[in-house]
Amino acid sequence: MTQKISTQKHQQNLISSYRKAYIYHYHNSQLEISTRNKLNHLYLQSLIILVLALASDPDIISDFIVPPNFNGMIDGSLFTFTGFRGIFDQAPKTFKGSKASLVEIPALNGQSVSYAVLQFPPNTLFPPHTRPDATGLLFLVDGSLELQTGDLFIFPKGLVHYQYNSDPQLPATAIAAFGSASARAVTVPPAVFTTGIDDAILAKSFNTDVGTTEKIKAGLTSS
Repeated sequence: MTQKISTQKHQQNLISSYRKAYIYHYHNSQLEISTRNKLNHLYLQSLIILVLALASDPDIISDFIVPPNFNGMIDGSLFTFTGFRGIFDQAPKTFKGSKASLVEIPALNGQSVSYAVLQFPPNTLFPPHTRPDATGLLFLVDGSLELQTGDLFIFPKGLVHYQYNSDPQLPATAIAAFGSASARAVTVPPAVFTTGIDDAILAKSFNTDVGTTEKIKAGLTSS
């Protein structure tokens, strides 16, 4: 009888040991999975930060960068842009954006800033677009773009936005500044409808028919 009780107790001790070993192994496995998930999450966050950083202008270690093949004297003329002279002498018939970016001013290289003058005749718009490289600040000089004269509006980097002068008689003028020397504008309609995406895919995506997508494409091509 004593031997039987001893055997049962030994079996219970073994079961208890197995349970503890299982619980220990389970918790360690969960800890390992949790740690691995956290590391994967941190790795993904690092990649996102890296991509965002690469989408911005690089920092420079000098006050400015002398443009390639520049042989002139480094004075005020290097930093002067005269391309906006006479810009208001004749009103445009359609929307017009005049830029002062790295292309127009080579001295902007590394300065992380650029500029544009936006002119809107009556009832015109700058179609929906995004700027993947920079945040934009828009200052309304005159007219109305769903703002009031003197208003300043912020367009965060990458956000799809537009400007529309709905006034049927009066023009509007705005000045835009960007946090990049090369602030690209990616216009949404051409980016969607003129990049070779199949008409059936576009029709399904916009819950319409192929005939409608073909008309949109034709309108974009002729404009």
